[in-house]
Amino acid sequence: MGNSGLKQHFETSKKTGVLTLSNEKLTEFPPQLKQLHGNLRSLDISNNKFIILPDEIKNFNQLKHFNFSNNKLKTLPETIGDVQKLETLNGNSNVLFKLPKSLSNLRNLKQVSLSNNNFQEFPLVFGGLKHLDLLDLSQNKITTIPDEVKLLYVIELNVNQNQISTISKSIASAPRLKTLRLEENCLPIAEIHTEILKNSEISTLSLEGNLFDTKQFMETDGYEDYMIRFTAVKKKMF
Repeated sequence: MGNSGLKQHFETSKKTGVLTLSNEKLTEFPPQLKQLHGNLRSLDISNNKFIILPDEIKNFNQLKHFNFSNNKLKTLPETIGDVQKLETLNGNSNVLFKLPKSLSNLRNLKQVSLSNNNFQEFPLVFGGLKHLDLLDLSQNKITTIPDEVKLLYVIELNVNQNQISTISKSIASAPRLKTLRLEENCLPIAEIHTEILKNSEISTLSLEGNLFDTKQFMETDGYEDYMIRFTAVKKKMF
């Protein structure tokens, strides 16, 4: 897109509050973005070449939806925690390995997708965010789900295709967790704790591609309790 095309995009976004700058080979925010600080609600900078995001992201105080997927970001600026109205974050396919603590300030977050990054440790900054429905951490290098997972209010947690070999029993205490996706990890059957099967709200548990087979799972203490929840949800769907 040439300069005239970009100019038209910016003019339109002044009216709509929506700006898409994907596939523009950008490495930094265009200067024209400053004109949109007060009214931009949706910003898409996916499929560019960003290595860092500027601190000025804090100035987008009306921003609700931010897509920065398919860039080269290793982390995010601390100032992103000032964008208090953010509801969705899409940071798939970067090289993120850590997150700023300020993300815990984003009380309106509903969906966070950080698939295909470089996380080796489970990011703990999302604990306590009571409106967060979905957290997607699939296709990373996470090895352990820690005790702090009980602080998540997510309805769905996706950690497919990681390197997880241990899960804290405390995940059974996550108050809203209904769907737990654990496919293609390194889990032995002993890590599918009885507490998860008997004493949690989890009704969809995806376990294919781990270090045990379906027969072993069916023989686990608590399997029947889990299947009661699973079946009840399926009946509601039909």
